[in-house]
Amino acid sequence: MTKLLELKNISHRSKESIRVKDINLTINQGEKIALIGKSGSGKSTLISIANGSLIPNEGDVIWKGFHINNISNIEYSKIGTIWQDLSLIEELNVAQNINCGALGKHNFIWALKNLLGVIDTGLCQDCLAAVSLPKKTIYSYVNKLSGGQKKRIAIARLLRQEPEILLGDEPFSNLDPLLSKNILNLFINQKNYLRIKIPETILISLHQIHLINNFNRVIGLKDGEIVIDRQIHNINQSELDWLF
Repeated sequence: MTKLLELKNISHRSKESIRVKDINLTINQGEKIALIGKSGSGKSTLISIANGSLIPNEGDVIWKGFHINNISNIEYSKIGTIWQDLSLIEELNVAQNINCGALGKHNFIWALKNLLGVIDTGLCQDCLAAVSLPKKTIYSYVNKLSGGQKKRIAIARLLRQEPEILLGDEPFSNLDPLLSKNILNLFINQKNYLRIKIPETILISLHQIHLINNFNRVIGLKDGEIVIDRQIHNINQSELDWLF
């Protein structure tokens, strides 16, 4: 197996508590991993450290054999994240927000053109179709959309980025069950949609525990530590009950 992302001896503390402790984790290319645990168990902290946005107090994050602080912007763009707070730009329209996913691949002139008007509309519409939004949505402003629509725009932006790995911090919250299932199938089955390349490796934190059967590996966090790390067929209900 090809190693993509490694967390080595990771610990992180806030003023109030230890967020994660003694984390050692290797994510291989093609793995579909569900990250589970009670609220406050450290899932969001782990994802923030894994994508390099949060520097741990101890340990190292390695991307394809290199420390994450030493990789290029283009290489860093291959790590995609869907955040709970979405990080959308409310004052921009949908197409401009989706195109922000591709900023790491383009220069300043391209970014300026995106701010001045709609570019690459075809690719943006493909991303919208993949998350079951109508093509005309590209002209809407984000601050006029519902919470569920904004969530789908954030997922469409990630698809526009075309990362090699998807890190998701509860990406299916605010989505109805059918839509959650459809978007999860998009990532799990990893079939390219129109001109959009779907990331084949995913680590997604979930609060909908019934969704874990779609994944091939489960990581359980409890009080900031990994207490479960096994293939889905080796997980039993008593362990899940204990975890929660």
